[in-house]
Amino acid sequence: MHALALYIAAALAEIAGCFAFWAWFRLGRSALWLAPGMASLALFAWLLSLSPADQAGRAYAAYGGIYIAASLAWLWLAEGRRPDPWDLGGAAICLAGAALILWGPRGA
Repeated sequence: MHALALYIAAALAEIAGCFAFWAWFRLGRSALWLAPGMASLALFAWLLSLSPADQAGRAYAAYGGIYIAASLAWLWLAEGRRPDPWDLGGAAICLAGAALILWGPRGA
């Protein structure tokens, strides 16, 4: 799987898993939300382990920018709150950083 697609899939799995816990704890939803939440978080961890990065820390760092942008998409699409210009500017900076980490030339 291409690195960007992999990170996007991982971000969606992580956000969905975390939201399941949020829904149970903060929104008063049934504890049954926890089972799919845990499965989604396990899927997230597995997907992130498929990263083409040679080191885990670099994979996690590059993923961070994708996670931030995906979280703002979740805010808008799942929670009905449109990101403001500060959200979008911050996400753009994070995505630029993730791109440098992911695709920057590496020395010997």
